[in-house]
Amino acid sequence: MAEAIGDSSYLIDTGLYRPRLAACYLVEDHGELAIIDTGTQHSLPQVLDAIAMLGATPDQVRYVIPTHVHLDHAGGAGRLMQACQQATLVVHPKGQAHMVDPSKLQAGATAVYGEEAFQRDFGDLLPVPQGRTLAAKDLQSFDLGARTLQFLDTPGHANHHGCVFDHRSGFLYTGDTFGLGYSEFRAKGDTLLVATTTPVAFDPDAWFNSLDHMLAFNPRACCLTHFGRIDQPERHVGMLRESIQAHVAIALAEENREPEGREARLHAAVDRLLVAEGCRHSGLAEDQVRQIFANDIELNAQGLNVWLARRAKRRA
Repeated sequence: MAEAIGDSSYLIDTGLYRPRLAACYLVEDHGELAIIDTGTQHSLPQVLDAIAMLGATPDQVRYVIPTHVHLDHAGGAGRLMQACQQATLVVHPKGQAHMVDPSKLQAGATAVYGEEAFQRDFGDLLPVPQGRTLAAKDLQSFDLGARTLQFLDTPGHANHHGCVFDHRSGFLYTGDTFGLGYSEFRAKGDTLLVATTTPVAFDPDAWFNSLDHMLAFNPRACCLTHFGRIDQPERHVGMLRESIQAHVAIALAEENREPEGREARLHAAVDRLLVAEGCRHSGLAEDQVRQIFANDIELNAQGLNVWLARRAKRRA
């Protein structure tokens, strides 16, 4: 079921792993539709149901816009484009090749998750014809009905990450660049935002610059893939900056230590950081918070390990 978030815009829970973990968004204007992020191929029924709920058809989808090609954001792009024959896939230039030929993306993800888990959670990735894709430049605009959507180049979480600003609603669709904002950590009215340092292209300096780029548009709200709408983003961005810096500090504390045991130490440090923050913002028990953040703890630690290896390679 799609959830209205205002201004003919809708949140769709993609159903990945658990409820309210991952979303994609549907925007409608004068009979034209845009879908921002896609979920996995298993998310297609939810997306098609949301389109039907509006009394529309897949042929009214003008744009499909994955913020980046990580599988929870773009794994369903090929199947969705098959269903929406009039749509153009708008994607970051560095991610376009992976949408046209997702074989390397699938091979890399299968190596990380294992074949069984990959098939269960994501399924085979389908290619998108080159002629139906558009590599968007920073600040490039797209008309949707009577409104304008604008693509922003926002590296940091990934070097192929873009956000989408809707000039009519003032909503900024942020993928992962505005962090993780799970609903479990909003119960006290003080939203928790934390960084997601997933492999392989974490770049804190670029991320800080991207946040400046995004907030310069003075968005009314940020719409996160993980998860939902956050109003007054200027009040929350400082918390995200602190989380990015805290992850950097964890990594740099390892830089001059022996590589042996590093992965376990990073995992433990990220666990302490996220569990402590989650408990502080929710009142939930440590075990509950650890369960909510389980995938993020693992991926954040892996990403920091990759970042350290990249720094060492540059020094060498």
